[in-house]
Amino acid sequence: MKLSFIFLLVVIISACSAEESTGAAKSILVMPKEVLIDSLNGQYKEWYAGKQQLKYIGGQDSKGRRHGRWIHYLESGIEKSMTTYTHGLREGFSIVRRDNGMLFYRGEWHQDEKVGVWTTYSPEGKQVSEINYSKP
Repeated sequence: MKLSFIFLLVVIISACSAEESTGAAKSILVMPKEVLIDSLNGQYKEWYAGKQQLKYIGGQDSKGRRHGRWIHYLESGIEKSMTTYTHGLREGFSIVRRDNGMLFYRGEWHQDEKVGVWTTYSPEGKQVSEINYSKP
């Protein structure tokens, strides 16, 4: 029993080592990861894969926070939203569109809180609601 086990073990080991020594060397091609974000001189840009279409573009302050007008684009190139920021806080007008480009809602921000009249629209573009937020 022991002898047959040792024989079997020797056969398996020699078979494994034969495969390793006769196998062709395999090479793996490592592709560099695509850089989809550019941030230079206070301007932030983020791209969709392939770098053919912008995803986000906007300004940044010295601490890297959103500052100024930020625009989000769909992969199709349609402008999805535009919001203004002041040192990382939403401040000012904001507009959001549906994937087909039709207006979804719009309103204003003050220190990251909704203020004034916010209007929502149906998929067909008709006004659905208006909510008036008090000032903070």
